[in-house]
Amino acid sequence: MSRLTIMQLLPALDSGGVERGTIEIGDAITAAGHVSLVVSAGGQLVPRLQSRGSRHIEMAIGSKSPRVAFTIGKLARMITDNKVDILHARSRLPAWIGWRAIKKCARSPLFITTLHGLHSVSHYSSIMTRGERIIAVSQTTREFWLRNYPSLEPHRITVINRGIDPSLYRHSVTPNLEHRKRICQEFNLDPDKPLLIMPGRVTATKGQDKFINLIARLRMSGVPCHGLIVGRIKDRKSEHQDNLEYRIEQLKMSDAITFTDHRDDVLELMSAADISYCLSRKPEAFGRTVIESLALGRPVLGFDHGGVSETLSSIFPEGRVALNDEQALLAKSIQFLEEPPEVPNKHPYKLSTMQQQTISLYEDAVRYRTHEPQ
Repeated sequence: MSRLTIMQLLPALDSGGVERGTIEIGDAITAAGHVSLVVSAGGQLVPRLQSRGSRHIEMAIGSKSPRVAFTIGKLARMITDNKVDILHARSRLPAWIGWRAIKKCARSPLFITTLHGLHSVSHYSSIMTRGERIIAVSQTTREFWLRNYPSLEPHRITVINRGIDPSLYRHSVTPNLEHRKRICQEFNLDPDKPLLIMPGRVTATKGQDKFINLIARLRMSGVPCHGLIVGRIKDRKSEHQDNLEYRIEQLKMSDAITFTDHRDDVLELMSAADISYCLSRKPEAFGRTVIESLALGRPVLGFDHGGVSETLSSIFPEGRVALNDEQALLAKSIQFLEEPPEVPNKHPYKLSTMQQQTISLYEDAVRYRTHEPQ
């Protein structure tokens, strides 16, 4: 296979699963001997991307402003100047900009999209179905898009699960006591009390209210635990955040629940916990925090729908709880605390597999196009 130039498009390079996946595939592109370009508005992860051999091009292709239309011609020039072979869009607005830019190029690159989410069904979202090849991050995601876009041919969608680097995860049958001691000192917690964690952005759909209710019910049941809500709080003055904090105050749980906001040591916090939770109201496309917690040996309880159900079913099925069944969630939490379950030490969600499968898809797509009749 000759050297390819592959350009990934996304809104920005701040924290998040899409951003992390972009960097990981950038690593794989350069390791395979190809050229990795990433176009975004920039962000805190740009130095990390560049340190691994990818080139970053700053362009506000994800800006929800009429001015974003001016980036189409600029992106078309960048595609032409860099002789891009594959344009890989990871988000809807950048995908629209990329699609329009391709139309301005004399030599059109292959257009590939990744379905990272279970988006609203609309014309705006439909751009993600226009890829000549389409990557779905889970079987759940693939089925969602096929069900809601009947004109989408199944053969164009390939499931490539997101994965993690096993070397970064130390599996343990008990919480990591070193990390537990440090975290409890930082937040002034009792290390002898059960520590429960809910990782993920703080939004109205992620189910932090269910977690708060659970901690309150556990304490009422005589379990003196503490809950950590670990994730970026976009706006501390938002109505949603106000509602969560009011609920905590109403339940007299201010000493039992801590919001940590964004953390760079999420894996250490997960490793210190007795149980990790994923309680999203809406189905997730994948369950990354699920596989991360399980890779650390920490039991997970999650609502039985979407990608969370898919990942739990394949590794730790006893962690599934019927959607919104708070009584079952309480019962299983008490059960897990009284008799900690054994978490399997192996699972199929590996970073190297994700990288290898993506590079193979790129190369196969180029070979197929090259041999197509003109």
